[in-house]
Amino acid sequence: MSESAHAPRATSIRTPQSTATPITAVPTDDAHARPTGLTELDRVLGSGLTPGAVILLAGEPGVGKSTLLLAVAARWAASGRRTLYLSAEESAAQVRLRAERTGCLLDSLYLAAETDLDTVLGQIEQVAPELLVLDSVQTVQVPGTDGVPGGVSQVKEVTAALVRVAKHRSMPVLLVGHVTKEGTVAGPRTLEHLVDVVLTFEGESHSGFRMLRASKNRFGPADEVGCFELTEGGISQVEDPSGLFASLHPEPTAGTCLTMSLAGRRPLLTEIQALVAPSSAPVPRRITHGLDAGRVAMILAVLQRRAGVKLHTKEVYASTVGGAKVTDPAADLATAIAIATAAQDQAPPASVIALGEVGLSGELRRVPGLARRLAEASRLGFEWALVPARSAVTVSGMRVVEVATVSEALQHLGIRRRAEARLSVAEAG
Repeated sequence: MSESAHAPRATSIRTPQSTATPITAVPTDDAHARPTGLTELDRVLGSGLTPGAVILLAGEPGVGKSTLLLAVAARWAASGRRTLYLSAEESAAQVRLRAERTGCLLDSLYLAAETDLDTVLGQIEQVAPELLVLDSVQTVQVPGTDGVPGGVSQVKEVTAALVRVAKHRSMPVLLVGHVTKEGTVAGPRTLEHLVDVVLTFEGESHSGFRMLRASKNRFGPADEVGCFELTEGGISQVEDPSGLFASLHPEPTAGTCLTMSLAGRRPLLTEIQALVAPSSAPVPRRITHGLDAGRVAMILAVLQRRAGVKLHTKEVYASTVGGAKVTDPAADLATAIAIATAAQDQAPPASVIALGEVGLSGELRRVPGLARRLAEASRLGFEWALVPARSAVTVSGMRVVEVATVSEALQHLGIRRRAEARLSVAEAG
């Protein structure tokens, strides 16, 4: 092997275009975020759109991504800022009809239908917008690059080009992204690394309620949630979603219990409902909706073994109200109370809220953000709460009761005492 093969590569010193300065001397006047006009979106982003930020919005087909971004573009344009909406999936006439239906017609909102990256860049040069919306990044193609639109190489080239333009012009860019069958962002993994913010728009097809989550955010919190409602007239904000996941009962009802789950850092009032019915099948059914089936099965075993609630010959149905999906372990205690009260046909007090993670030995574990959850419950008018022992949280105007186990929580509600009393009367008769 020749010596030249191991010779170091020759380098040259190049004069930088800008001189490095102390970090304390770097100006930030042009880097402050600007409100979008949608406070729920600003909550998720941090405080608004940061100049030069590239934001990727992903979601299932039909969830309302285009409607949301059209509303953002219209509000941005209404503030006197020139906005360019580029549609690579619909014709300009189709977008115009949706804008007319949702009240987003403005002279400062420019619209074009383009699928070629060079033409997209040309439109940016011609219009010189202060905000760019591209729907969607997977349908734009790069001339001279291998692959089909939406392929790995194509998506990387399109995104990289738009990132360069965004940084050069200090122009926020909103990109719509497709999702896979598993619900993740479609395209190469580097796509999420190229952009500054990754948002996910979620919602059930049978409900108009939508939740916006951030999984990556270079300019703000990555665990915040925004709430919206999709209607015939467009999309509207839901600034107080507390009543969406709870039903109004005129009196206490057996098989129900309220909890305060956390969506990101936002406490949401959630109702857990349960129905327990006799079964003649060798293996009784356990059906869940909105709850993790594994956690419900564990709670059933704890109730049977640790709290004396006989469920092995019963069918159990457990569900959330309003299509809420609850994965927060803090809802374990409420789930256990709902199932126990359904089995014993006894209603818990209507003014109580239950919070706590259930362990296999029946103990209750402390949950994060308890003070924030209880403060929201107090605001909604709840008078007392069951929480795990050693939580050491006090809330003005609310009675906070600490319990160490599920059995103790049921005893505090009077559920087991009443059941045992009925059993004693039956045995005496």
